[in-house]
Amino acid sequence: MIRRAVLLLLASLLLCAGAGQAQAAGYRYWSFWDRDGDRWVYATQGPSMARPSDGDVQGFRFAVSEDSSEAARPRGTADFGTICAKTPARDGRKRVALVIDSGTKADAPQGETPPPARTACARVSPDATTAEALATVAKPLRYDTNALLCAIADYPEKGCGEQVTSSRKSAPAAKKDTSDDNGPSLGLLAGIAVVTVLGAAAIWQVRRRDQT
Repeated sequence: MIRRAVLLLLASLLLCAGAGQAQAAGYRYWSFWDRDGDRWVYATQGPSMARPSDGDVQGFRFAVSEDSSEAARPRGTADFGTICAKTPARDGRKRVALVIDSGTKADAPQGETPPPARTACARVSPDATTAEALATVAKPLRYDTNALLCAIADYPEKGCGEQVTSSRKSAPAAKKDTSDDNGPSLGLLAGIAVVTVLGAAAIWQVRRRDQT
C-alpha cells in the first residue's frame, strides 16, 4: 500500500509539471525595433517617445510574444539605401526607413488576415518621433488609453495587447530557463528527490516489518 501511494504521488508530480509546461501566456501586440547593423534590437523607448535620426531604420512586428527577449523580429532585410531610394533628401527634413511586418496568420486575431509586410520611407521634420513618422506612411494608427500602439494601417481591426494562452508558446519559454535547457526544472528535480527518499524509507519500513 505504501509503495503504491508513493508511485501515485510521483505520477501526479510528473503530470502537474508537464501540464505547467504545456501552456504559457503571451500577448498579441506590435513590437518596436531598431536596426543596428545587420540585426534587430528591441527598442528601449516607445514609438511616441523615440526620435530617430536621419538614416535610421526602425521596424514593427505584430505577433504573439511572451516578453521582449522572445518577441518575433521583423522579417526580411532592412537597408536604408534600398527603402529610401525613391525618397530624395530635402533640407530641413529627415528620412526614416520603416519596416512594417504584420506577422503570420497564426498570430492574427480570429477572423483577420495579416496584410503583406512592407517598407516605407518617411520624410519628416528633424524633431519628429517614430510615431509621427509612422503616421505619415501607415495611417490609420490606433492607440489605447495608455498610449500603447494597437493597430498600424488599421490592422488589427480590434483588440490591443490582449493575453493569449497557447501551447505552442511553451518552446520559447523553455529557452529562457538557463539552469538546464534540455532537462527538467530544478523544482521538478527537487520534488522527485523528495518522493524518492520517501519511497525508499517506506520500502525499508515494509521490509523491516516483514523480517520481524
